[in-house]
Amino acid sequence: MKNSGILLHVAGLWTLSTLDASAKWLVLAGMPVLMVTLVRYVTHVLLMTAVVLPSQGRAIFKTRSLPRQLVRGFLMVLSTVLFFSVLKRLPLAEATSLNFMAPLFLMAMAPWLLGEPHRLHRWLGVLLGFAGVLIVVRPGGQLDAVGVALGLLTAITFAFFQIATRRVAHDHPLTTNYYGGIFGSVALLLALPWFWEMPVLSASQWLLLFSTGFTGFAGHLMQIMAYSKTQATLLAPFNYLQIVAAAALGWLAFGQLPDLTTATGIALICLGGLAVVLWETLRITRPVALRD
Repeated sequence: MKNSGILLHVAGLWTLSTLDASAKWLVLAGMPVLMVTLVRYVTHVLLMTAVVLPSQGRAIFKTRSLPRQLVRGFLMVLSTVLFFSVLKRLPLAEATSLNFMAPLFLMAMAPWLLGEPHRLHRWLGVLLGFAGVLIVVRPGGQLDAVGVALGLLTAITFAFFQIATRRVAHDHPLTTNYYGGIFGSVALLLALPWFWEMPVLSASQWLLLFSTGFTGFAGHLMQIMAYSKTQATLLAPFNYLQIVAAAALGWLAFGQLPDLTTATGIALICLGGLAVVLWETLRITRPVALRD
């Protein structure tokens, strides 16, 4: 049971990396970021309506806090738009690695926003992650400065999104996923007159555009199934395998691979988060032996 959950979790992450690669290809081809985001969410909602709604019925709309769901939906759409903007400016692996700062930002903000105690190991993880960022964006590096700034803003936004997700944990995961997709679709459809700009696309590009909804739906569904089978603390360390998929897709689709120095920085970012996750897991399993 645990192994199947881990496999689903990794498969879901790698599927979401495929979504990121598709979005990068489309925005580089001239498709507006907001248009890619709109199609991604509308397709996602249509698939959920067709696949999930018949089995869940009206229960999927049952929530204990609609305002919290709306806040989460707003942060989800904002983080998606920001990340797709980052993908337009940075290689896939580097963009993904900057997004891994989100858990570290979350740990840094947790004492004030979630009422959790300050813990030394968390701050050490944050510092290690920042050291990795400084190496990735080192002076003289070739990364786009605006892209890096947007990448860090994306990570901060995603950290707030994770906090918002915790605050709706009382609702069914499918309910939360559905509300997020509906909010994104409605908000972007209302804004459509202000960003409508459709470039001429080939048949393969149209297929790639609509595939973003399929990969987004499949990736999140596998994540939900994984967490239903395996504890979150056991799955958390495997999040960092997503960088493998991002680097591989970046090389296969765009011919982009991090150089040795950049790869070292990425490794430090991942190590900072992974070390904290493993320490937190040990604190749960051996609470007496480990103290900050």
